[in-house]
Amino acid sequence: MRIFAAFLFDSSSLLFKGNRLYWGWVAGLSAMVAIGLIAYNNQLRHGLIVTGMTDQVSWGFYIANFTFMVGVAAAAVMLVIPAYLFQREDIRQAVILGEGIAVAAVVTCLLFVTVDLGRPDRLWHLIPLLGRFNFPYSLLAWDIVVLNGYLLLNLGLPIYVLFIKYKGEEPVLRKYFPVVVIAIVWAISIHTVTAFLFSVNVARPFWNTAVLAPRFLASAFASGPALIILVLQLVDRFTELKISSRVIDLLRIIVTVSMQIHLFMIGVEIITDFYNQAEHSASLVYLLFGLRGFTGIVPWFWSSLALSIVGVSILSIYPFYKRVWLLNLACGLTIVGVWIEKGMGLVISGFIPTPVGEIVEYLPTVNEILITLGIWSCGMLVFTLLVKAAIPIDRGHVKYSPAKP
Repeated sequence: MRIFAAFLFDSSSLLFKGNRLYWGWVAGLSAMVAIGLIAYNNQLRHGLIVTGMTDQVSWGFYIANFTFMVGVAAAAVMLVIPAYLFQREDIRQAVILGEGIAVAAVVTCLLFVTVDLGRPDRLWHLIPLLGRFNFPYSLLAWDIVVLNGYLLLNLGLPIYVLFIKYKGEEPVLRKYFPVVVIAIVWAISIHTVTAFLFSVNVARPFWNTAVLAPRFLASAFASGPALIILVLQLVDRFTELKISSRVIDLLRIIVTVSMQIHLFMIGVEIITDFYNQAEHSASLVYLLFGLRGFTGIVPWFWSSLALSIVGVSILSIYPFYKRVWLLNLACGLTIVGVWIEKGMGLVISGFIPTPVGEIVEYLPTVNEILITLGIWSCGMLVFTLLVKAAIPIDRGHVKYSPAKP
């Protein structure tokens, strides 16, 4: 118990040591979080009227970002699988960063759900024994279980590994391998359950497709590793942890194949819906070409498609992806392309038209954007602090000393 207390103390102490760049980054993120809190306070005082959401479009910018970030959280498994199942030592050095990204992503997911609620003070109704959790009948209850369970798994695994290293020992894989396997399966489940939240909604035929869950996973394994590639390069540049180029190459292959599958699935759905046009095709027509003169989402979709095609083309051509700046550009295009398609494209279009044929368009307000930026900054701050504490312990620079008081 005394050693673990020392571990927590030394880990926390590392957060207060850094150069000007570190403190400037932390201060900038903290300022954005503060701005987001001010905007959220405005939303709490006036209600969801300060957002662009309406009775007709009740899911907006918050749920769009929530859907995207669940995919980012699930994508951390793309480092866990080769590191532990295929014994890739070069990737095992970076897997702790993937778990840090997963923790930060789940935190942002939970925050996006919270700000989307008009009365967050009623969350206690979901607490088992105190309220009515309604598990296993409610898919929302399933989502709460898988997200919080995944958060605990991605916190518990690195804490255990780092604690063993802090004691000056080497972690024995067989002791925690069963938890690794559970985490891998759990990663798939969090995005599958999120897809089910959409696809089982009978009032929104645009989402009623059996390929929605595979589409979610394909897009997650494209945008998530693309984000990880960018993060790993930043960590390699600004910290003592050096990332092997083979890790980047593996992630690049995963992004390329996943993005090709994702675009193929989008094409299959478009062709199927247009050859069997009925009421369920109205949302797709609105997304692609507009409906009855309303075209608010059309530019979003076509820009998403263009960004995705350009990104996957760069990633598929050898002379292009070998250039670091083009690789990073392709990763950025992939992230933005998937974010638009999975967020604004999928979520908003599902509400247009309404079951009674109304068309009410949606655009996020400044207040929503500020809150969203605050949540994203909070996620980046969480990841920064986790990395700041983990890398020195992982590298063996911080260890337990019995002589310490």
